[in-house]
Amino acid sequence: MHPEHVTSWKPPTDAGEQPRQVRRILRLFRPYRGRLAVVGLLVGAASLVSVATPFLLRAILDVAIPDRRTGLLSLLALGMILSAVLSSVFGVLQTLISTTVGQRVMHDLRTAVYDRLQRMSLAFFTRTRTGEVQSRIANDIGGMQATVTSTATSLVSNVTSVVATIVAMIALDWRLTVVSLLLLPVFLWISRRVGNERKRITTQRQKQMAAMAATVTESLSVSGILLGRTMGRADSLNRSFTAESEELVDLEVRSNMAGRWRMAVITIVMAAMPAVIYWTAGVALQLGGPQISLGTVVAFVSLQQGLFRPAVSLLATGVQIQSSLALFQRIFEYLDLPIDITERERPTRLDTVKGEVRFEKVEFRYDGDERSRPVLDGVDITVPAGGSLAVVGPTGAGKSTLGCLVPRLYDVTGGRVTIDGVDVRDLDFDTLARAVGVVSQETYLFHASVADNLRFAKPDATDGELHAAARAAQIHDHIAALPDGYDTVVGERGHRFSGGEKQRLAIARTILRDPPVLLLDEATSALDNRTEAAVQDALDALSADRTTITIAHRLSTVRDADQIVVLDAGRVAERGTHEELLARDGRYAALVRRDAQLEPTG
Repeated sequence: MHPEHVTSWKPPTDAGEQPRQVRRILRLFRPYRGRLAVVGLLVGAASLVSVATPFLLRAILDVAIPDRRTGLLSLLALGMILSAVLSSVFGVLQTLISTTVGQRVMHDLRTAVYDRLQRMSLAFFTRTRTGEVQSRIANDIGGMQATVTSTATSLVSNVTSVVATIVAMIALDWRLTVVSLLLLPVFLWISRRVGNERKRITTQRQKQMAAMAATVTESLSVSGILLGRTMGRADSLNRSFTAESEELVDLEVRSNMAGRWRMAVITIVMAAMPAVIYWTAGVALQLGGPQISLGTVVAFVSLQQGLFRPAVSLLATGVQIQSSLALFQRIFEYLDLPIDITERERPTRLDTVKGEVRFEKVEFRYDGDERSRPVLDGVDITVPAGGSLAVVGPTGAGKSTLGCLVPRLYDVTGGRVTIDGVDVRDLDFDTLARAVGVVSQETYLFHASVADNLRFAKPDATDGELHAAARAAQIHDHIAALPDGYDTVVGERGHRFSGGEKQRLAIARTILRDPPVLLLDEATSALDNRTEAAVQDALDALSADRTTITIAHRLSTVRDADQIVVLDAGRVAERGTHEELLARDGRYAALVRRDAQLEPTG
């Protein structure tokens, strides 16, 4: 089983944690308290109607039939029928309302978790498996469906029914009531033990389901299938998945069987109670005790049988609630994750962005660990509005990290990054998203049409704007030649297109957004020389009125940049134009010579 990667939450370690968690769960239902009040009224009405039936039965057995009062018998029988009808109607209504409330609570949880994850920094997703995230939203919240849709109503309904039935039993005969309730404390103790056991197993089961979901997501994606087959690992992946599935089978069986024998004993004892009541009434009569009428005994047994169903259901509900606490813990774990990238309480909004970008004594360490070596250390760079900056250097120098700081995929741990003199941390998210366009080395396309993928950048874009952006990225002719044109579905992660075609679609998507600051992180790395030259020509033409920051290994794309910065171990080692750096014959010149040696000669 794969370990969980989220470490900000720890299991409850004190006795007060569980009550706090229960209160937090109850707060989820607060927006719907009006509807829940209606459910409570319906439950109360149904309980009162149901306990009235045994009293009608006693009157029939003790009065109407012995006295041959046909009119009274008819009224009492009609009352029993009416009681059944009303109970059924109230039950349907309370189920409708409670299910609606439960589904709304699940909707609130799903959207809250999704919103929380949308606001997490890139670092969270680099250390968390995608399948685990999906499992939290699908399996964990889905597993709570019974709890939030029916358990709350079932709890109120059963408690009301039990209380009303016990009151009615006392009204009939308090001595028989005492006999009936002697074992209730033992039953409660047993159900609590079973609930704690199922809670522990449920936690393990959900972790295993998350691990399986992660395995499926990774190994059954297009990339996973290609890797597994080309590496000859298909059999190994099958064995690994089989082992995980076997472990889940064991946990599912243990979860369903936990406490079954103990609950079965409770069921047997409660089913045997009518015999105990008949025996008690008979012995009391033979020993000269107070007489109990036949109608009272029958009515009491009827009430007791009516008590049996909600009492057993109440015990089962308690067990289910204990199990569900494990699911809520996992959901609250995500909801409690600290958000690293946040918007100021009063952020700055820029209606017009010129595009000047400054890195001022920038320092960055992953996870803010002061003991670790900084990825970036004291970086000072100014890119004038409309200017172009190229960042080069060896692998691991911090180039991509520097680019990630501009759109706030990460936040600096020292110094600041500004756009038009405003710290990017002070800008509102909308301004920052409009200001900075990113085309990264990892091109991502949705499983949707070409047009839908392009319109993700600008939902109201016209067909003409789509075509213009595609032409600028040198991809329009290819799209137009497809059988379905711009309605062509790109496939999972765009695998119906080549690497170069996907890169050009991503460039077209960014061009459509028309940001004043353009960040190209290895944007042409997947293109052949001919296509790269065509796209670079388009980007050069478009960069005239925008600030362009290019991060590259291949130096052929950066020769014409206004300023070239060479990073080494997170520090600025050299800076200048292409000609200036060549004349200096330093690190940049060495990189140029390396590229020249790697260029194909034929």
